[in-house]
Amino acid sequence: MQKIKVGISQGDVNGVGYEVILKTFANEDMFQLCVPVLFGSPKVMAYYKKSIEGAPNFNVIDRPEKARDNQLNIVDCLGDKEIKIEPGKASEESGSAAFAALQAAVDALKKQQIDVLVTAPINKNTIQRDGFHFPGHTEYIEKTAGDGNHSLMILMNDRIRVALVTTHVPVAQIAQKITKHIIEAKLKILDEALKMDMAIDNPRIAVLSLNPHCGDNGLIGTEEQDIIIPAIQDSFKKGIRCFGPYAADGFFGSGNYAKFDAILAMYHDQGLAPFKALSMDDGVNYTAGLPVIRTSPAHGTAYDIAGKNIADESSFRQAIYAAIDIYRNRERYDEAYANPLKKQYYEKRDDSDKLKLDQVTEEDI
Repeated sequence: MQKIKVGISQGDVNGVGYEVILKTFANEDMFQLCVPVLFGSPKVMAYYKKSIEGAPNFNVIDRPEKARDNQLNIVDCLGDKEIKIEPGKASEESGSAAFAALQAAVDALKKQQIDVLVTAPINKNTIQRDGFHFPGHTEYIEKTAGDGNHSLMILMNDRIRVALVTTHVPVAQIAQKITKHIIEAKLKILDEALKMDMAIDNPRIAVLSLNPHCGDNGLIGTEEQDIIIPAIQDSFKKGIRCFGPYAADGFFGSGNYAKFDAILAMYHDQGLAPFKALSMDDGVNYTAGLPVIRTSPAHGTAYDIAGKNIADESSFRQAIYAAIDIYRNRERYDEAYANPLKKQYYEKRDDSDKLKLDQVTEEDI
């Protein structure tokens, strides 16, 4: 089986990005899984490499096509430009370097010079400039590489997957962003991603409420009755096995999340606070719904520990694993559905297993 070419954008050079990248590939077994191509700076790489025990040597190249097997390849995105490395400090220089690497990596992804992209953490403030006026990676990649598709942020590991209706939206604006249309659109993307990218047949999706206690029948909010429940009902009629809405506190506190293949949360902290409490060390951020594959670790730049050689690379390693798995799953899915007989088999199997809305009981949930 041909190795997947994994592109990696360096992220913020003053954060823990290079540390977790070097620690990940200090394990030589990683080179059996993929051909890594880092978009960044050899000078920055050399700086951090000195403090990482067992850090691999790296191969400097000018374009991804020159990447060598069994080596950590790096495309020099900064050239002769000097950059001051100040671990733990946000700076204009580090933001500029992060954007240059991200631009080059996404361009290579669009041109299929790399198969997947794993992004190291950026500082969402210092990266802002001409060409990047976005709240984060997700929105930038949707705009530049999405071919007009809408994306869906999914935080996931082997135990739990949490997707978001709204992402980087101020809390004061969340309620007005929640519409029946957007919930249905996100449910459709999530259902397709679970089938195509996660290889899950007939996935079960839990939908969280917006208000505490699901609004208490309108006492503390009507969004559940007016928006969320109708969206769930119409999506279910279209073949998406979605249930709810569930009040977020009781849903996570009782462990009900374990009964579903994925959870759709209404806003960022509602879904990601419990996810990171449960899965910070091995969580992966996946941008679903796009023709390209992008993952990242679930943590940020971690300025507080940058340069101290204590960052845990587990989440970054899992982001690479996830990107490879999604790529392979999509290959298998496309192969199955390209064959008319297989397509009929899958469609028949899916239809026969779907529940009708009026048959859903508590036992089903």
